[in-house]
Amino acid sequence: MVKKIFAYSYIYIILLILYLPILYLIVFSFTEATTLGSWSGFSLQLYSDLFKNEDVMIALGNTLILACLSALVSTVIGSLGAIGVYYCKRGFRTVIENINQVPVVNAEIVIAMSLTVMFVFMGQNFFGGESIFSFWTLLAGHCVLAIPFVYLNVKPKLLQMDPALYEAAMDLGSSPTKAIHKVIIPQILPGIFSGLLLSFTLSLDDFIVTAFTRGPGLLSGAAQIETLSTLVQSVIKKGAVPPELRALTTIIFLVVLVIVLSYSIYINVKRKRIAKHHRRSLNA
Repeated sequence: MVKKIFAYSYIYIILLILYLPILYLIVFSFTEATTLGSWSGFSLQLYSDLFKNEDVMIALGNTLILACLSALVSTVIGSLGAIGVYYCKRGFRTVIENINQVPVVNAEIVIAMSLTVMFVFMGQNFFGGESIFSFWTLLAGHCVLAIPFVYLNVKPKLLQMDPALYEAAMDLGSSPTKAIHKVIIPQILPGIFSGLLLSFTLSLDDFIVTAFTRGPGLLSGAAQIETLSTLVQSVIKKGAVPPELRALTTIIFLVVLVIVLSYSIYINVKRKRIAKHHRRSLNA
């Protein structure tokens, strides 16, 4: 009993330490005080000011566009790669999985530096010495960062799947593409969705790869692309963080929380339905 109380207390203390700063920001997003920690009464003024701040809105738009596109591209490539590697020979599969681990455990600064060197080399040798840094190099950098994590999310679902399902679909006359679409993807869809959310989150708050690979484009026009992470970094150099960002932090946190909770509820309801259907089948 004592061990159980200690274990639960330890977990709750860790959760409190993790979420207390976020809760602190959320509470003080509902006051007009510009100094964090000062309470001048309940107000939604910061939320109103947030949508009037052009720099923040541009950075938010760039961040969301980049996160959505990189998440989609990374999920498609990572999922198809995981399926392809799963049906390869064991030796080749082991090599690919070991290679996939390198970006996961490697320092992000190494990835950013290597991408920068590659893009500079390409610009000097294939584009007449011009800089090729743009939205596309930034998108490529975020995809390189996220694809290994998508692979790691999809792989467990493939291992749980019956490998004979694909061969059975082929024996029944399905083409390889149709068999993947109708048989494999529905089985690994939870892993694909988890990889999508993770790659979106990785892109949303990335700073190092963004700082090294960005160029002009998107909503920033001819200027360098500003995302929320680079905007906060540049603002901190000059002074305090704009109080409107407290409101933005609250909105992002609540949106992510709703998505995660909705997905968890959906998975639990689906599992209960499957279990209920399974029991009815056994009783029949």
